[in-house]
Amino acid sequence: MKRAILIALFTSAIACAADPGKIFDQQISGVEHEFVPLVQAMPSDKFGFAPTAGEFTNVRSFAQQSTHVAATLYAISAAILGEKNPSEMGKSENGPASLKNKAEVEKYVKDAFVYAHKAMASLNDQNLEGMVKSPFGNGEAPRLSLAITAVSHSFDHYGQMVVYARMNGIVPPASR
Repeated sequence: MKRAILIALFTSAIACAADPGKIFDQQISGVEHEFVPLVQAMPSDKFGFAPTAGEFTNVRSFAQQSTHVAATLYAISAAILGEKNPSEMGKSENGPASLKNKAEVEKYVKDAFVYAHKAMASLNDQNLEGMVKSPFGNGEAPRLSLAITAVSHSFDHYGQMVVYARMNGIVPPASR
């Protein structure tokens, strides 16, 4: 499934190369319109929930999933823009340790998407294939690859968060 998403994104970007920034901005909007409402739907008292049975040992909590996606969006967006990351990655790439409650996590997530929109809107025919420093410490990466990763990585974690929500009796807003 992940490969199919990546191929579709890449194909869309190439086919509509006249405005790659708009294409990737729309993709980030698609993630945002599912991700943010899911974060908002989880009750505050369940934000620390992490499954523990079976193969769920040592997984991120719902809040950590949320902040991990946001921290990664910040890192990828900063790399695309050629800017210093305005956020800290934190322990295990879970974002700032200072985020203590649902309201702070929601704001952090929303702000990360604002920054991601800025990065995606900056993409154009001249810089799409340009190499930038990878935010993951493995040399350089093309902006196109990072833009695809911003979308696919976010949806990977969104899927995990949907499971967490359903385990707590919450129907994800996108499924209502």
